[in-house]
Amino acid sequence: MSPVESLTQLAGPISSEAGPGLFLRIVLVASFVGVGLLVWIMARAFRND
Repeated sequence: MSPVESLTQLAGPISSEAGPGLFLRIVLVASFVGVGLLVWIMARAFRND
């Protein structure tokens, strides 16, 4: 099975749900992780040592 086929198979339940559901949760978690990493990088870059 090719990677594209496996990704399509994994994404199947996401698109069959009514409403945003799991996809919205994944996007929100990824956003919070990204913001957390950005804050951590900015804090390390601008601290005065």
